[in-house]
Amino acid sequence: MNQKNEHFSSLRQYGDASEQAAGRIIRVYSTSFGAATQLLGPRHRTHVKNIYALVRIADELVDGVAAEAGLTPEQQLQRLDSLESETLAAVQCGYSSNPIVHAFAASARLTRIDSSLIVPFFTSMRMDLETPVAQDESSPSPLQGIACFDEARHDNYVYGSAEVVGLMCLRVFLRDEARSETELKLLEQGARDLGAAFQNVNFLRDLADDTDRLARNYLSDGRVITEQLKLHWVNTIREQLETAHQSLPLLPPDARVGVDCARRLFARLTDKLEHTPIEELRKRRIRVSNPKKALLFVQSLAATRKARAT
Repeated sequence: MNQKNEHFSSLRQYGDASEQAAGRIIRVYSTSFGAATQLLGPRHRTHVKNIYALVRIADELVDGVAAEAGLTPEQQLQRLDSLESETLAAVQCGYSSNPIVHAFAASARLTRIDSSLIVPFFTSMRMDLETPVAQDESSPSPLQGIACFDEARHDNYVYGSAEVVGLMCLRVFLRDEARSETELKLLEQGARDLGAAFQNVNFLRDLADDTDRLARNYLSDGRVITEQLKLHWVNTIREQLETAHQSLPLLPPDARVGVDCARRLFARLTDKLEHTPIEELRKRRIRVSNPKKALLFVQSLAATRKARAT
């Protein structure tokens, strides 16, 4: 009996340490996201951090960290495949020797995140390791040696890399909630569109790095990103953010402030993208200042309280 209790105590201690490791990943890589998670109810925070920590280490693997360590593209793909297999196995059995995977699996098991969301995520990460194909010289302004994304490829990539992450977070928020089939569909579409908006905003923000360092062009089929094409994506992002906004009242109250603050932050970034010339976006990554982020938090809190009162 004592041995059994000691086993559970050891597993719990390892789980706590794994969650702390996941939280550390978030703090190092994204101070804004770390702050935004603090606006979620306590029952949601750790799970959302655990999800994003796994997303981050997979993203870093395909975005240059493994290459800088000397791994060939084939070796990087093998590591990504291993990470996917380890994640799926951990969700099944409840344990991984990788603390980030272990933390994710614990949250996934509790919130019913399964392979239907995990596999598409890794499929999109795998697309980042594909060898760039030179564009046809007859296409307008071809980008030679750049991995380009036409509409279908872009949509597939964004679904796996961002929309399913939104759906994972939604499962966290709704794990103790009951919603009608109609409400659930609206919430799922809102979660997908919010994730897509975040990703598309970051594609525009990271235009220089994606093109120059990673040799990727997520926003066109081979054309150079022009001011007109930028504005097309700005309008698309605004539509996605509006869909997410419409679903906000259906979220549990303790999830609304954090989600709405993130939505407002990316709406503000979208405004800045619209008014920043495309040539400037090729040189620097736009940001929102800390005082303005604080204002967005106050606005989200006030809007949520007002909605509760009506």
